[in-house]
Amino acid sequence: MEFNKYLYFGEKVDGYVIPVLNEREARAGAGILLLPAVVSFLNAYLTHNFLFTKIFVTFFMIDFFIRVLINPKFSPTLILGRLIVQNQTPEYVGAIQKRFAWSLGLILSVIMFFIIVVFEIMTPIKIVICLLCIALLYSETAFGICLGCILYFKITKNAPIHCPGEVCEIKQKEEIQKVSKLQIIIVISAIIGLFFASIELNKSSSLTAPKCASGKCSTGKCGIN
Repeated sequence: MEFNKYLYFGEKVDGYVIPVLNEREARAGAGILLLPAVVSFLNAYLTHNFLFTKIFVTFFMIDFFIRVLINPKFSPTLILGRLIVQNQTPEYVGAIQKRFAWSLGLILSVIMFFIIVVFEIMTPIKIVICLLCIALLYSETAFGICLGCILYFKITKNAPIHCPGEVCEIKQKEEIQKVSKLQIIIVISAIIGLFFASIELNKSSSLTAPKCASGKCSTGKCGIN
């Protein structure tokens, strides 16, 4: 059938013995999904209004269904990602591990679709899945680390090939890539400082209440009910 020519996964590129995908497009697509994922999670958590979450979960599921079961080149987020990074040099990675990673995303989105959209079940499981999806998207967007791809190689025991950033290749780190003990101490100190600062800010915000000038407060304002 004519339609069958569109049903494939990965592109054939000269010099690569297996189908590949452009990692830059994949990272852009992850970044495009990350922002609404965080917004929908926070909106649902703070307001208990799940309308935006239902819309996002449905779109997420359809997008990953297209990626995994039809063709990544027809995924709306990957198309938008391609438009954004089209002037950058492609970074080709193996398609098979990406399909496994995106299949995990599809499974998680289907579970979320039934929990939130179909049955509207109130369960901590959906919070765990939301945070897991956000972590996976953030890992790929910020660091170029495909956790699903790593899991694929762990499960299948296949030799890694064409990984993002060429991390499959065993090589000596260049000087600019090395991290000194002093740099590690700086990072740890920053994390500890932010932690204690957040505690102090939380204490101070709970002790202070909004204040009004004399005679200018009215019922329902400035914390007076």
